[in-house]
Parts: sequence; structure tokens; C-alpha cells
Amino acid sequence: MTEPAILDSGPLVAYLHRQDKYHVWAQAHFASATPPLLTCEAVISEACFLLRGVHGGGEAVLDLLATGAVSIAFSLDEEHRAVRQLLSHYANVPMSLADGCLVRMAEKFPQIAVMTFDSDFTIYRKHRRLTIPLLMPKET
Repeated sequence: MTEPAILDSGPLVAYLHRQDKYHVWAQAHFASATPPLLTCEAVISEACFLLRGVHGGGEAVLDLLATGAVSIAFSLDEEHRAVRQLLSHYANVPMSLADGCLVRMAEKFPQIAVMTFDSDFTIYRKHRRLTIPLLMPKET
């Protein structure tokens, strides 16, 4: 098994949706990651929305929480100031709420990589200067 990972919505959706072009990649990385994969509520919300057209998609996302495969390891209530600063700093990208939460998680868990398909994470920086370790397919 590898280290745990901070999970973005793209890999979560790909893991649960067999027709996603990154489904096999996501399956392999979920299988090799040390559970639980860490995420935030904004990612869970995005994934449920993106899977709304897939039968049982939203329920499958919540099942991953129920089984402990995925864990919400972030409180926006506690971190809203830091996330607001990130959203303001990266307004030109622009940064979504979920991305802001994940960057803040990367700051709080500095040794853990973010599993994502979003190339904006190559732009984002922890503490405004440090690159974020990433797990992404080569062809994104």
C-alpha cells in the first residue's frame, strides 16, 4: 500500500463511474492507497452532483464515507478564513471552494499528495510558495 491521499472529486467520480476515461486509473490508485482517503464536504457535494445521472451515484459516494474508505478530514467552519484567503489569492484561476479546501488540507497534511485530475493544482501552492505533491494521470 502507498501513503494516504487527499481526494478530489475527479478521481472519486472516476472510481465510481465505469464509463469514465480514468476509471481504471482511479481503481488502481484507490486499491493501493492507505485508507481512508481524506477529503472535504465540498468534494463530496461536487461528486454527488457530477454523478447525479448515474444510477446510485450519490449513494455510492456516501457509502464510501459509511465504510470508512473515504473520510472527511476538514472543517470549513474552522478553516473558512484560510480558504477565503486562498480563494482571493487565486481568483484569477479561478479557484473553486473545493479546490480551496483541498489546498488548505495540503497545508495541514504536508506529506500527503492530492489525488486529482485538475491541472490547476500545478499552479496552486501551499503557503503560497510550496508545490503540492500530486497523484494524477500523466495524460491530464
